[in-house]
Amino acid sequence: MKTLRYFLLLFGMIIFFTACESGEGEQRTADQEPSKDKEIRRSNLEIQEKQAANRFPCDTLALEEHIINDFPQGTYLVQFDRTFTYNVPRPAVFYYKGDKNYIFAVIAKSKEGERIIEPKNVIGFESSYINLDSTKLGTAFFFLTLFICENNNFTQMWEAEVPIHGGFNRISMKKWNPKNTQYIELNFADGIISGHRSYNYFFVDGIEKKPHLMETYLGIVHKRTMANVNNDKFPDYFEYRFFEDSLGIRIRDSIPFYWSEQRQLYITDVNRRWWRKY
Repeated sequence: MKTLRYFLLLFGMIIFFTACESGEGEQRTADQEPSKDKEIRRSNLEIQEKQAANRFPCDTLALEEHIINDFPQGTYLVQFDRTFTYNVPRPAVFYYKGDKNYIFAVIAKSKEGERIIEPKNVIGFESSYINLDSTKLGTAFFFLTLFICENNNFTQMWEAEVPIHGGFNRISMKKWNPKNTQYIELNFADGIISGHRSYNYFFVDGIEKKPHLMETYLGIVHKRTMANVNNDKFPDYFEYRFFEDSLGIRIRDSIPFYWSEQRQLYITDVNRRWWRKY
């Protein structure tokens, strides 16, 4: 009887270690699949092109093809977060008609040397926690990129980095009324602060020049709102502090920050040692 027990125990251990090795083998295979990533994406794009009812020069499918062909492996055109479960995903693209055909796009690039990202892992509330430790799912670097398109040929004018790894919601064009300045807002969910962050790209020197970045956010005990502190062409903001106790959460004070062109930082007169990059 003891011999049978030992045999069953040994057999179970063999099965366990074999399964572990098999799992490791599958993981290695999965990590090698990125070599086929572009091939799969091209195939999917061909299906989308056949199913598309209305095509036009420089449309989103043409932009996706440009990104697949001309950008490094692991680079993706990001999509809006789904408002409802069965929403059709919308590419994070904004078309702006000016003297030229301007196209703003949110692009995610995989960190070199790590697993390439999956676009679904950097979109929406759940993915906002990827900022704590994104290496298992790959690290995403977001960029707001401006293209000019003529005759279905895309020319990149600039790209501006977005200082966040995941949680993307949407892109929209807005206007800062005090100076009548247009800006692009990239909104991200942030589960860590139980709220959201917006990275605002202001065209203080025109659309074709790289924009000025300023961040705003709102959470349970986090708040930063847009303002016009020193009346120059750059947007400013108020940063809020809170009281937290058994009675609740209350605003303690607000601190004005304004942009210093000399230092290329946001500073405040409240304390000379306090500064922010954006």
